[in-house]
Amino acid sequence: MNREGVRFGNAVGAIGTSKWIVAITVMLPTLIEIIDTSVANVALDHIRGSLSSGIDESAWVLTSYLVSNAVVIPMTGWLARTFGRKRYLTFSVLLFTFASLLCGSSTSLGMLVFFRVLQGIGGGALQPLSQAILLETFPPREHGMAMAIFGIGAMFGPIAGPLMGGYITDTLSWRWIFYVNIPIGLFAVFMVSMFIHDPSYMKRHGGEKVDVWGIALLTVWVGALQIVVDKGQREDWFHSDFILVLSAVAVLALLLFVIVELFVAEHPVVDLRAFKNISFSTGNVVMFIAFFNLLGSIVLLPLYAQLLLGYTATLAGLVLSPGGIATLIVMPLVGRFIGRHDPKYPLFLGIAVCAFSTWTMSNFSLTADFNALLWPRIYLGIGMGLLFIPLTTLTLSSIPKPQMGNATSIYNLLRNLGGSIGVSFSATMFSHRAQVHQSRMVEHMTSLDEGLRAAVAKGQVLLPSRGVPEAIAGNTALGRIYGELVRQATMMGFNDAFYVLSVMMACVLPLMFLLRRPAHQTAP
Repeated sequence: MNREGVRFGNAVGAIGTSKWIVAITVMLPTLIEIIDTSVANVALDHIRGSLSSGIDESAWVLTSYLVSNAVVIPMTGWLARTFGRKRYLTFSVLLFTFASLLCGSSTSLGMLVFFRVLQGIGGGALQPLSQAILLETFPPREHGMAMAIFGIGAMFGPIAGPLMGGYITDTLSWRWIFYVNIPIGLFAVFMVSMFIHDPSYMKRHGGEKVDVWGIALLTVWVGALQIVVDKGQREDWFHSDFILVLSAVAVLALLLFVIVELFVAEHPVVDLRAFKNISFSTGNVVMFIAFFNLLGSIVLLPLYAQLLLGYTATLAGLVLSPGGIATLIVMPLVGRFIGRHDPKYPLFLGIAVCAFSTWTMSNFSLTADFNALLWPRIYLGIGMGLLFIPLTTLTLSSIPKPQMGNATSIYNLLRNLGGSIGVSFSATMFSHRAQVHQSRMVEHMTSLDEGLRAAVAKGQVLLPSRGVPEAIAGNTALGRIYGELVRQATMMGFNDAFYVLSVMMACVLPLMFLLRRPAHQTAP
């Protein structure tokens, strides 16, 4: 072990169990922030009725939070360097908590959307800051365990959010999904003030020129892209002038942003030079695809169960929940494993299991029972548990500590964008392929088709004995045949979308050769 490693180990030993207190301190506000990305989904209908708004209008309650959250995430490293990490973390938790109070007190949809923007600004910094603090607090050999702690929070939030939101909304009121954040947020501020301290390299340097153009362009391209991803399916994508203009704005602003950050800004708000690190660049691509696959599939799976198999919302939720539990069980085990072994082994297995699980979903049929839906979701949960921690460790362990805040900001932004784009892509792919299959199958529903004529004739004989008037038995039989055709086409649309997700996941396996094993494991 080198001198730096010895000094770090001695420092950790001196503070004893304080690293676990730090872990609890940073994960507490992060967990409620992650929960808040999905907690309002199930309460949206109650919010719409209470504030007298339409369905499309009320959807901005979700979109506004996601957009402001996504804009702040990549700026987190720069803001922490500029104002001091402890000061910025305290401000973020306070703003998130105060905005939660205002959200619960809103008397109109406009007020709620505005306060959700403030809540997203406060919450955006929490994930990258907590990840950076954990990686710096735990010694390199325990980075796996540190990321297990972070991963449990990141994976638990989307599971607990809808369940907690539904229970609170039904039991109390939709306003309490925001009010419950207040005591937790205030306690988190106390914990941060007591146990979080800025390292020496985080001290503010005076006289730095603010990257105004970088901040402006970042806000424009991330905000426009997030709105396109969130609203695209509802607006029929590029058939909508609104989506077309926003897409052009996002692309142009992104190109200008890259030019400004690489060649113009003296102190860039996002240091894109981090992508020169091969492991970091590769890890970001893999994480983008992994969350693309995860969120895309767990959006389609409950839809499949409800639209085609007649499941209730509760039963559809039960299909998803065991997969999340499997992730929570696997993560700590993987965290301990990679402290002693090469993280590439569980990462390779995790990617393969995720690809296999979505391929299994692509073979669903209309006769699938509960277990047929449950086990692929459990496989996906195991795969994400195997994947998340070693991938994060391999991606970030080679980043120098002074650049850790910037790196975790980029990493979390691409992870979130991967999930958002995966949801939109999967919904669009399913819808498009279902229409393609339906149009091809309808070609055979003509009076010249012998199979159709035979089926209608059989229906004309059987249906009158089941209470259908003989005069309309033929049309009723034809209607039922068409209904079954639509179900079959919809099933094949789902299957095609799952298949594309599985192929995309399998395609990242060769990238494993570009990831470098952490230096603390290869040293003698």
